Amino acid sequence: MSALIIDGRAVAASVREEVKARVGELTALGARPGLGVVLCGDDAASATYVRLKGQVAEELGIRVDERRPPADSSTEAIREIVLAMDEDDGIDGILVQLPLPAQIDPDAVMAAVRPDKDADGLHPLNFGLLAQGAPAPVVSCTPAGCMELLRRSGVPTRGSRAVVIGRSAIVGRPMAMLLVNADCTVTMCHSRTADLPAVCRTADILVAAIGRPGMITADYVKPGACVIDVGTSSVDGKLRGDVDRASVEPVAGWLTPVPGGVGPMTIAMLMHNTVSLCAARRGSGQPPTRP
Repeated sequence: MSALIIDGRAVAASVREEVKARVGELTALGARPGLGVVLCGDDAASATYVRLKGQVAEELGIRVDERRPPADSSTEAIREIVLAMDEDDGIDGILVQLPLPAQIDPDAVMAAVRPDKDADGLHPLNFGLLAQGAPAPVVSCTPAGCMELLRRSGVPTRGSRAVVIGRSAIVGRPMAMLLVNADCTVTMCHSRTADLPAVCRTADILVAAIGRPGMITADYVKPGACVIDVGTSSVDGKLRGDVDRASVEPVAGWLTPVPGGVGPMTIAMLMHNTVSLCAARRGSGQPPTRP
């Protein structure tokens, strides 16, 4: 057996094409989607991510309004920028790039984002709707991208056992809730989980989101399972995931590579969220919950 490698770049390209078509439809109705971006601080990776997101948005026809307040800004100063974007009718989605400088309270800033402009899907209200299993126009981008990879690769979810390693509010928790909503039986694991390899071997779908390069080896994987590698770490100048591909690929049924797996989907789903928020907020019809 050798795993089918899921091409995240190809899937992301397909999502972007669908988003571009939807942008064209909305723009023709006089509702061109707009994305507001706040980048504060000197984090080089954040600057790179924001530049890439801006490039993709412009390619798809989404207007970008980027604000770069100084690194020594206060929490209140960042909140004021967000509140102004809340009231700007030309902005449909708001993205506050994390991490913020240490003196800024990220929870206070994120709470200032209107739920109907929450492009990252991280507002407590939208998170709560996801927990309830209720339909919402946006879902946290990386988990939403993982679900698209599963769906478009034909990985069965209904009745499957899923294990999520990692319990962050950005990936692990929303990922687990999405899998529950897709009729999986879900176990969430973390640093205190006893006999982690044994728990992981029960999974038909294994999602690794822990940020420890190469930790997940064949010993963690049930033969034929789908392994979704969310981790990204720089090792000797190269990007590596949480999964040791060399040992896992001969065992798994499906596997996302790093790079080229989940990563491209995160930006694609941010674009999808922005367009969904535009369609919902401007009365152009409730958008679908997925592209």
